Amino acid sequence: MFYTYVLKSEKNSSLYIGFSADLKKRLKNHNDGSVDSTKHQRPWKLIYYESFLNREQAQNRETKLKQRGRAWQELKRRILI
Repeated sequence: MFYTYVLKSEKNSSLYIGFSADLKKRLKNHNDGSVDSTKHQRPWKLIYYESFLNREQAQNRETKLKQRGRAWQELKRRILI
């Protein structure tokens, strides 16, 4: 199983979109400071995730969300950010 996820910084409310095969471990990595792109906005809270059967699907969804287009706008509306 693979996951596309959205994290919210408890420090400054910024959002981060990513994907992983091990969601719990990846969240721990973000909060431990071992992810360069997120270490300065710790701590992070998982606010949303989707599961996929394969890596390609999860990575494609991450890409769509990171483009900040219609997919991202619809997701934000669904999770009420």
